[in-house]
Amino acid sequence: MATARQFLGATSRRWLEYLIAILLGNAIYSFSLAPHLPVVLRHPTAALDWGVLVDFVVCVAVYGLIRLGTHLHGR
Repeated sequence: MATARQFLGATSRRWLEYLIAILLGNAIYSFSLAPHLPVVLRHPTAALDWGVLVDFVVCVAVYGLIRLGTHLHGR
């Protein structure tokens, strides 16, 4: 049985899923959520703040949806 080539313990498909989740999660946070959040939950600078946590949660949620879709699709 041939195995997929791995980089740092993950296949290229998994890395693509990570990338899509990060890009889509950041887009959702920046363009949809951030303008409507209280100032304390926005992330305007490169510093660590509560906005980073909200952004991270959105990215993780998008990744979870990608994995769920992959699982339901049967791959």
